[in-house]
Amino acid sequence: MTYEQARDALATVVERLETGGTTLDESVQLYKRGEALAARCHELLEGVRAAVSPESEETA
Repeated sequence: MTYEQARDALATVVERLETGGTTLDESVQLYKRGEALAARCHELLEGVRAAVSPESEETA
């Protein structure tokens, strides 16, 4: 999953949670999905940060 895909999916999850109309179980599942998507976005951003940081050029 690309960063953009994860970000868009996370935005959809947040919108559904904010809108309401879901059961408690659905809300919990959406929350868990949101946490996983947020972690994926963070992971991808950290990878890019490491690739473009000045420290990575010194070790290359």
